[in-house]
Amino acid sequence: MANKPYKLLVADIDGTLLGKQGTISTEDKNALARASNAGIKITLSTGRVPQATLKIIEQLSLDGLHIFSDGALVANTENGEEAYIKPISAGTIRQIVEFVHRQEINLDLFSTTRFFAEKETWVTDIRRKFFGVQPTFTNFSRLGKEKIIKGTLGVLSDEERAKADSFRRQFRDSLNFSVTKTPSYPEVDFINVLAPDVSKGQALEALASHLGIPLTEVIAIGNGTNDISLLAKVGLAIAMDNAPDELKAVADYVTLDVEHSGVAAAIEKFLLSED
Repeated sequence: MANKPYKLLVADIDGTLLGKQGTISTEDKNALARASNAGIKITLSTGRVPQATLKIIEQLSLDGLHIFSDGALVANTENGEEAYIKPISAGTIRQIVEFVHRQEINLDLFSTTRFFAEKETWVTDIRRKFFGVQPTFTNFSRLGKEKIIKGTLGVLSDEERAKADSFRRQFRDSLNFSVTKTPSYPEVDFINVLAPDVSKGQALEALASHLGIPLTEVIAIGNGTNDISLLAKVGLAIAMDNAPDELKAVADYVTLDVEHSGVAAAIEKFLLSED
């Protein structure tokens, strides 16, 4: 491994490691394990909150820091260490709550440990069944000093899209937005609501600095537009074949799609080959 220039592998989850069945292929698991055994540090980078990522971290036997909530948090789920966190300000949260109540918009809010919703919706059902996250139902006006790192708008219908668009227009100068999808629910857009300047790329800079690893020695693999900032920062940027053209445009290499274990193919080519 001495001839390999990469010390850190950063991988997205949904659409990169998880396909339509919501599972990680045996090939991907084995390749990640072999890379880890060869001395490569493995970090997940996801739009998910920590609660929705725990099973995957355990399944892959990963430790250390991971990037959550599209870059709002870099944390270790085992010991609670937070290397980087950028929550939405309390004042902005108050404005958000007033707006969604006035416009009757369904919004989810997340702290580092809890998922808040005001009522049962199809989104809370997906989070419970697919992501394994249980909601805490409360009136958002009573959140008090709770530190919120992310909000999410679930979009399935034309009405929900119109409301989401109105929300984005209202807060375009005070919030950042990213769109994430999961292959298990291809018809759904999850619009993440984040503090200004939050991105996977910014979080990676903080993580790499914390670990003392130059960005030139980082390899990243992703499949969504929210991975553009991530791939733009690293020494080797890899897009999945199922990624949109915008992501492929910033990638150094396009691997196989998620249904054909593209992560494993990339690891074999760039981290485990003898060439």
